[in-house]
Amino acid sequence: QVTLVESGGGLVQPGGSLRLSCAASGSIARINDMDWHRQAPGKQRELVARVSRGANTNYADSVKGRFTISRDNTKNTVYLQMNSLKPEDTAVYYCKADGTTIWGRSFVSWGQGTQVIVSS
Repeated sequence: QVTLVESGGGLVQPGGSLRLSCAASGSIARINDMDWHRQAPGKQRELVARVSRGANTNYADSVKGRFTISRDNTKNTVYLQMNSLKPEDTAVYYCKADGTTIWGRSFVSWGQGTQVIVSS
């Protein structure tokens, strides 16, 4: 079993910054991609950013130049630095990881979500 726990959400004014963290734990042998997704009220969940094990990244067009995803493989942790936040960034943010357990089985795990509210 692999568990992901997010932290760092909250209320911030437009133009402000937040840093989200997500730590994976459990029977992990290897983590491949680590993602951040978000879901705003009444909308579908969308991919915000992805980082591969080798630190290759890609971003949704709506966050390019404002958000930065990074990871620490020694801590099985992924981060999302969010700058120049806009009201439309308001959503529940979820991290996701895929990889292999110590028993050789593939896994895909999601965190429980952390709320980000951008409002004055």
